[in-house]
Amino acid sequence: MSRKLGIIGWDLGGAHLKMAVLDAQGGLQWIAQRATPLWQGLQPLDDAFCDLGKRVEFSAFDHVLTMTGELADLFENRTVGVATLAAFVAERLPAGSLRLYAGPLEFVDPAQSASLYRNIASANWYASAAWLAATRGEGLLVDIGSTTTDLLPFHGRVVCNRGYSDRERLACEELVYTGVVRTPVMAVVQRVPFAGDWMAVASEHFATMADVYRVLEVLPDGADQYPSADGRDKDTTSSMRRLARMIGADLGDASVDSWRALAAFVAERQLDLIADACWRQLSVAPTLSLPLYAAGAGRFLVPRLAQRLGRECHDVDTLIGAPASGGGSGADCVPAVAIAQLVAMQRLACAC
Repeated sequence: MSRKLGIIGWDLGGAHLKMAVLDAQGGLQWIAQRATPLWQGLQPLDDAFCDLGKRVEFSAFDHVLTMTGELADLFENRTVGVATLAAFVAERLPAGSLRLYAGPLEFVDPAQSASLYRNIASANWYASAAWLAATRGEGLLVDIGSTTTDLLPFHGRVVCNRGYSDRERLACEELVYTGVVRTPVMAVVQRVPFAGDWMAVASEHFATMADVYRVLEVLPDGADQYPSADGRDKDTTSSMRRLARMIGADLGDASVDSWRALAAFVAERQLDLIADACWRQLSVAPTLSLPLYAAGAGRFLVPRLAQRLGRECHDVDTLIGAPASGGGSGADCVPAVAIAQLVAMQRLACAC
């Protein structure tokens, strides 16, 4: 990789493609995110690369890619997913400009994607933790995204993960399958208090957590890039209507305050899920001074989480800083920023 070129970090998920653009000195220039529903095929991903290629001259950059999209049910297995996505991205970038992130192995050639698929698959979380470990020393990164939450402990500038694959990380709750946008309400609660009764919720995809946080007026602008559960408007009233449907009711059956109370209860239960998993991580090596680092579209939840846990909370957005050319928040795309910054750090080390 050339030290004269800028660096683009790519984080290719099953639902979103995220891009972080750094200049040759490692300064963050631009952040972008595009919806790429891989379960619908590779066309949305192709469209995203075409669109971003019109905005950024790819030939002026070295490129590094991390992924979680190999888990999409488009692919027969993760081996096929990693190899397919690596080849797909390499074809859309200048020849020889792409490296894949393989966790502790760092950056490898795309030709190694099949043999190293276990290292490459779903390694984006490791990039985030490795970058923070190198720059902050110790903490627990709480990256609450649209679909999942990553809990990443690091001490002594070393990532202290117990699991590596998705299966291993789900088992030890370093990966919690809950997020602030795409997660169905039925995946968070089985019953809710309503009008003095405990109401069972429908096992239907009637509403998502985006509806919950929209009703509570805390959902960040631009966080919800997907159609609503019923394909209708994404405003507060429509979200209340979808929440009402979860308990077999209509919007007009109760007051606005009732629907807000229902949303607040669901939000609390989601925070319970994340808090319990955090307690588990913090119990591995109890250190009362260990701070939380908040990242992802759902980082607005982390200050409350830190209060529960009795910890300091730092917003990763303040560490990354605003992109020089505008765009989104770096804290929404931490793995993309992290892999690009890791390359910049390697360049700096080689120059010394």
